[in-house]
Amino acid sequence: QVQLVESGGGLVQAGGSLRLSCAASGRTFSNYAMGWFRQAPGREREGVSCISPTGVGTVYTDSVKDQFAISKDTTKATVYLQMNSLNSEDTAVYYCAARRHLVCSSRASAYDIWGQGTQVTVSS
Repeated sequence: QVQLVESGGGLVQAGGSLRLSCAASGRTFSNYAMGWFRQAPGREREGVSCISPTGVGTVYTDSVKDQFAISKDTTKATVYLQMNSLNSEDTAVYYCAARRHLVCSSRASAYDIWGQGTQVTVSS
């Protein structure tokens, strides 16, 4: 079983940047597609981005294309989410998730391993 621990969240002014990290431990990290989700108060959990096990395939929800970038470092078993030009709409708890599959998914139900989440707050 893979365990996930997110870090890198915090308070940032509008227009600023943050880089989230998701450190994986346990079974073979390279067998898992890794996703980032976020959940704002009163809203459903939303798929933000995903990276395939090989790192070749990446997926972004339309609202963060050209704003966020997902990457992975297999040697460190870590997935990153670089978030730029942040605005108040990006305020949420961000979760890292893993699924043992070659293909990404934007559905939260497709992932069976989750981190504890990290809060991102963007002040205007």
